[in-house]
Amino acid sequence: MTLAFRDLFAVDNAFHGIPLPGRTDAWILSDAATVHGIPREALARFPQVYFEHLIVELDKPGSGRNGVMPGVRELLDRLAPRDDVYLALLTGNYEEAARLKLERFDLWRYFPCGAFGDDAPDRNGLLPKAIARIAECGGPSILAADAIVIGDTPLDVAVARSGGARSIAVATGNYSVEQLRESGADVVFEDLSDTEAVIAAILGHEPLI
Repeated sequence: MTLAFRDLFAVDNAFHGIPLPGRTDAWILSDAATVHGIPREALARFPQVYFEHLIVELDKPGSGRNGVMPGVRELLDRLAPRDDVYLALLTGNYEEAARLKLERFDLWRYFPCGAFGDDAPDRNGLLPKAIARIAECGGPSILAADAIVIGDTPLDVAVARSGGARSIAVATGNYSVEQLRESGADVVFEDLSDTEAVIAAILGHEPLI
């Protein structure tokens, strides 16, 4: 995103000081545009330029230095075949950016559909869009109370709380277990490596703590 902003607007390090974790790409871009005096109408080309840079960056050695977080692939492998769980994405990333990033680690295939940063400027507006998208692509028709949002920031927890869903927070990002508990998450894990415990929390077989 920094490279794309520089190419389009000749501003270096444009996102310095702008909060990133858990926010939508459009929200982050809007804040940068405001800080640097870029008019909204000039932002239309930004996503495509960003995607072009992202493809290059993802192919560089070390771009996946953190790899897949512990337990993620094992959890998805266990959940994908179940008929009582439906996997979908709810992310602040532009849809194309999410696809590029997850395909880099062969994770995109687990998610038939979802809601993305293109779909709502307000992150909290993504939950109803994700639920509607699930039904549209042949998944179950559910209420927000049936949904579980799994994320690693207080903003992910806020999405669940604002929409009436449950939340499972995981401390593999920028926030600690304590910070995530304080944000109101129903369940908090250090990471997702204890597959059985995570599945139990998803299915509601254990008290939410």
